[in-house]
Amino acid sequence: MLAGTHSQRSFKRVNEIIKANGNQKSALITILQEVQEEYRYLPEEILTYIATVMGISPSKVFGVATFYENFSLEPKGKYVIKVCDGTACHVRKSRDILKALRKKLELKEGQNTTKDLLFTLETVSCLGACGLAPVMVINDKVYGKMTPDAVEKVIDDIIESEGIVNDQR
Repeated sequence: MLAGTHSQRSFKRVNEIIKANGNQKSALITILQEVQEEYRYLPEEILTYIATVMGISPSKVFGVATFYENFSLEPKGKYVIKVCDGTACHVRKSRDILKALRKKLELKEGQNTTKDLLFTLETVSCLGACGLAPVMVINDKVYGKMTPDAVEKVIDDIIESEGIVNDQR
């Protein structure tokens, strides 16, 4: 890929998103949501570009992007794993699920996304599925009554579905 090609393509898509939503300040959150959906995070250069195009100060755009928990300034993996650590899940050993996932994904302390950007691991306060505790969600699919062994199988199945051989990760 040529240098600049990615940026030109990125700004082209951002322009399409802004045009579709209008460049009114009231559309900022919708635009940020769509940009994040496109790139799985909010790249700094794109936030600055949005601010310029919409005539909003960069600090306001960054303020909105950092205020809401659903926005991320860090790249996320193709598969976002959310492990519930609410009371029901915690009592049913959600910490063991997290530990098994961190080990399987080879995530170091403080690292939440795998180097290949395939997985991001997050802990959430409650997924609202206490009857399935301990529970995790990968993208939009819910996995209930998880065990460390079951977690490993789920990850292996995803890796296999991606056509990735163990040596490639």
